[in-house]
Amino acid sequence: DILQIPVLGNIAAGEPLPIPASSAWHDEALETVDLPSSLAQGKEHVFGLRVKGVSMIDAFIADGDLVLLEPIERPDNGDMVAAWLSDREEVTLKHFYMENGMVRLQPANTTMDPIEVPADKVAVKGRVVGVVRTL
Repeated sequence: DILQIPVLGNIAAGEPLPIPASSAWHDEALETVDLPSSLAQGKEHVFGLRVKGVSMIDAFIADGDLVLLEPIERPDNGDMVAAWLSDREEVTLKHFYMENGMVRLQPANTTMDPIEVPADKVAVKGRVVGVVRTL
């Protein structure tokens, strides 16, 4: 079984990247990739984003990889997510933790610091369900 996955753009794995408003994520894909359906782990409406940066390297996600995400808005603590930072108009790939009204976006790279922002300044757009390594 093959799925056609829309690739909607890039996501920062390092310092957050500026991108168009999240409403633009629902526009047509920049490209599509055909992948085995097993990579989507049975999730629906999976989309892809290309990783830029090395903040998730200890989670085996490298610069240039394609992350596959299921659209969600309410992640669990520890989920790896695409997080929209509304006050910066940027999106980043990090582990999500809700702590006392604040969100900590934790990189998987010991050389980088977490991003901490008020919960009302973060909108989660998707949870990582798979990774396609590029060489």
